[in-house]
Amino acid sequence: MSEHRYDVVVLGGGIGGYTAAIRAAQLGKTVAVVEREKLGGTCLHQGCIPSKAYLRSAEVYATMKKSEEYGITASSIDLKFDAVLGRKNRIVDQLHQGLQFLMKKNKITVHYGNGRVIGPSIFSPRSGAVSVEKEDGDIETLLSSNLIIATGSRPRNLPGLDVDGTHIISSEDALRMEQLPKSIIIVGGGVIGVEWASMLNDFGVQVTIVELDKRLVSLEDADISKELERLFKKRGINLVTGAKVLADSVKIVDGQVTLQADKQGEIIELTADKVLVSVGRIANVEGIGLENTDIKVDKGVISVNRFMQTTESHIYAVGDVIGGLMLAHVAGHEGILASEHIAGQTPHELHPHLVPRCTYTRPEIASVGWTEQQASERGHRLKTGKFSFKAIGKALVYGEADGFVKVIADADSNDILGVHMIGPHVTNSITEAALAQVLNATPWEVGQTIHPHPTLSEALGEAMLAVDGIAISG
Repeated sequence: MSEHRYDVVVLGGGIGGYTAAIRAAQLGKTVAVVEREKLGGTCLHQGCIPSKAYLRSAEVYATMKKSEEYGITASSIDLKFDAVLGRKNRIVDQLHQGLQFLMKKNKITVHYGNGRVIGPSIFSPRSGAVSVEKEDGDIETLLSSNLIIATGSRPRNLPGLDVDGTHIISSEDALRMEQLPKSIIIVGGGVIGVEWASMLNDFGVQVTIVELDKRLVSLEDADISKELERLFKKRGINLVTGAKVLADSVKIVDGQVTLQADKQGEIIELTADKVLVSVGRIANVEGIGLENTDIKVDKGVISVNRFMQTTESHIYAVGDVIGGLMLAHVAGHEGILASEHIAGQTPHELHPHLVPRCTYTRPEIASVGWTEQQASERGHRLKTGKFSFKAIGKALVYGEADGFVKVIADADSNDILGVHMIGPHVTNSITEAALAQVLNATPWEVGQTIHPHPTLSEALGEAMLAVDGIAISG
């Protein structure tokens, strides 16, 4: 057994944890990170990065299959999924090595093992010390002035639909597949579900989505959902919305999964090689020693204030473990906020509605601010502008002209309330809209910003002008 002392200990080495650690080190603190497996967490190893690597391969494959539209004839186009898997692994490995370098560069010590918060002792009068159980059974005790909990989340299970990793799988299981199924049922039409649907459809898999809500990506603006559903149907993706999976109907026979869904009293029977359960994520609050603290856990997530402090002021929590927007860039920002507060600074509060949100389907979805329904419910008198990518030269050049940009503004103050995009590479354009909202810009001000031609960004500029009926190309 050994004991180590630091200014800050971070429990969890995902994006929230390692970003917090780096910022604390930059601010002159001695820092340690406790990580059970590999630095990078879910985002790097089981989520954002590997899934986007797959999505890029799927996009290239889909483009190559219609290469004649670009004047290119290919004799044969074959998908080698083992090579797709290999490319994904190389990208993850490169980024993992980069993270290890950043730890050394910032003089951050990484302790690998299972970390648990332990209570007060004669050595640590406040709860918040961390016990680390190493793989060889050795125990390390880490003492610090401040602790940041960043233990992330895991896929949520659907009662009765038990994930077995083979026939009924989670998104993490899907990333470990060594070969593609011929057909799949995706239970859940949120961000993760539609991303997998888009990807697997491009890879040639027969895809069915079963969603409890009446529409896909129900947290997005209704017009975005409508367009995504139209394009998915056009691609041959089977959509069963407003339907509840009957868990007791699930059967595995001859290597295939059969289940039933109740759609307003109509029983629909579906069969596929696999079922992907994609019904959200749940915070990792168990097994990390919270019972040894006075930290409040409410509805399965750790409660924090605007500076990420828990009910024990020297213990902070960031990322998925505190709920809210379970997004990698949010976790990183929260980690910076916590470390700056520990260092005595007064960082700006994070406003969730100003966080850009991205979905990497084909076409992509990106949004920031309120949806039209949310803005209306908040009492705003609205004016909106919409502009189609079909009128954008660069979109036609790319061969990806589906979708639009929609801007929602307050009719009285002229403030931008929300921007919603679906179309080619819109995740690269949403930051301009997010900056506009942070700066309280008006649609006219953004519209007066010169957007170079030909670029996809012109759609945002024209949509801003469309709010006041002065779009040039519309």
